[in-house]
Amino acid sequence: MRTKAALLLPALIFVGLCDAATAQDHAQQYAQVRSGVELQFPRDHGSHPQFRTEWWYLTGWVKDTGGRDLGIQITFFRNRPRVAEDNPSRFAPRQLLFAHAALADAKNGKLLHDQCAARAGFGLAEAKQDRTDVTLDDWSLRQTASGYSARIAAREFEYALEFKQTQPLLLQGERGLSRKGPLAAEASYYYSQPHLAVSGWITVKGEKREVSGKAWLDHEWASEYLAPQAEGWDWVGLNLADGGALMAFRMRDKQGGTLWAGGSLRAADGRVRVLAPGDVRFEPLRRWRSPRTLTEYPVALRLRAGDMEFELEPMLDDQELDSRASTGTIYWEGAVSAKSGGKVLGLGYLELTGYWRPLRM
Repeated sequence: MRTKAALLLPALIFVGLCDAATAQDHAQQYAQVRSGVELQFPRDHGSHPQFRTEWWYLTGWVKDTGGRDLGIQITFFRNRPRVAEDNPSRFAPRQLLFAHAALADAKNGKLLHDQCAARAGFGLAEAKQDRTDVTLDDWSLRQTASGYSARIAAREFEYALEFKQTQPLLLQGERGLSRKGPLAAEASYYYSQPHLAVSGWITVKGEKREVSGKAWLDHEWASEYLAPQAEGWDWVGLNLADGGALMAFRMRDKQGGTLWAGGSLRAADGRVRVLAPGDVRFEPLRRWRSPRTLTEYPVALRLRAGDMEFELEPMLDDQELDSRASTGTIYWEGAVSAKSGGKVLGLGYLELTGYWRPLRM
């Protein structure tokens, strides 16, 4: 794992902290998501350190100048562990930062992945509160006048990418409050930036490639994201070919059924439909077993979202991410195409968590 050794906080500590307190304790310790709160921009582009967990999540499909398809993924996480908050030491882990980056290559069928983790502070790891500006050593995601800029120096690849905003923000759920379970507190503040225009460079093992394409950004923060009876989630974000945007998810219970579901569909003309739990259905079409962890993932799915139905097909089956060295879990996160009648109607990313082990957060 790439990180500054003096700042490293082992992932096992993070996982232990997630398991240490009950949901009732969490409700007393952290800021809570509440209905009626209007998101304020640009301030809410920044970090929210009073909440337990937060992430900025960038995914996209790009092509190099030779027409080669590549999937890009960049995620920065912030976590408030609620330990040593009264300790005056600069080394006290009041805020933890983690980052993941991955590159999927359809031609060689291989996923490249890297991760890092650190305590916030010392000018090396920070998530600013007034705008999107998250840094972890030489990894960064920053808001610009036209969108976002990302710089990632992973072990086997590098990103120097610009993401230009082409559409308005998409507030998820009810004006930015997205329910994640049957209880009102099981929710997040959540907005997306679909159809970001990507340009820049990807370097793989010394070979620098100019790329362009489209991306999707999610920014989400919460303190009670998973209901106690949930084991993980299936999530997809799709940039539709007609200019629309679709986000859909389901929270799975311990038996693999749907505990909660939701999402949103923004049509090409800008009209938004909020998807209720009964509007979303994920049906596995094909499973893939990881040769490393022996975990099975439903990598090909039929998705019903409102009146729309797609078949989700992965760019490549093996897009499993082992993040035990940072966030303490293993999950599948990969580039997918959305098809209907054999025609590609959208491109995006699919995330499958809790299949290796029940997720704790």
